[in-house]
Order: sequence, then C-alpha cells, then structure tokens
Amino acid sequence: MELLAFRYWLQEARSPKDPEQKIIKRVIALEGDIIRTMGHRNRYIKIPNGHLWIEGDHHGHSFDSNVFGPVSLGLVHARASHIIWPPNRWMKLQTDLPEERRPLLSGSNDPADGTSV
Repeated sequence: MELLAFRYWLQEARSPKDPEQKIIKRVIALEGDIIRTMGHRNRYIKIPNGHLWIEGDHHGHSFDSNVFGPVSLGLVHARASHIIWPPNRWMKLQTDLPEERRPLLSGSNDPADGTSV
C-alpha cells in the first residue's frame, strides 16, 4: 500500500521519541520544501528526502517537528479526516493552513497550495 502525503492534511504517525505513542499532526511541508520553523533550533530548514514537517494546531504547546525535527515518512500510517469522539465534537477536519505556516519554497514541481505530491 502506498501512502500519499498531502500538504496541510492531518496525518497519524508514530512518535519519533516513543514508537508506542501515536500522534496526529498537520503536514506543514514535504521533502524538499524550505520552511520557517516555530521554536526549532534552526530558524529555517529544508526538509530532507523521505521526511515531512508536522505541527500541531496549538503552537508552543505541541509535541511536533519544532521539538523533534523532520519526521520519516515510514512513521506515517494514516490520514485523519474527522473527529468522532466524543460525539458532541463530531466534525470534518479542515485542511486549510494560515499563510504564515506555508512553505517558503516548495521543493517539488507541485504548488505549495494543498495539492498532493
């Protein structure tokens, strides 16, 4: 099975720090993209081949790539599309992202506008 990574979609992955823990984060950048980080030791980073940059929606309070760096595609398992629990929070997850979190430069031939690679 081939996993397609989409910009700005929420992905389920295994935590790089604890493989037993699953995390759901938004894909900010794909391999080859250059981004401005939010708290990572490097202010700007080019995402290496075979990796993604993922971030939580609660910046500054999220265990994400700003803490552990780019994530291997091998740790990504699924795409989250809905919140189903608890039932009073049922909703489809949005794929939009604020302009300031979009890649500064896309490393692929695809636009950095939420389309697939």
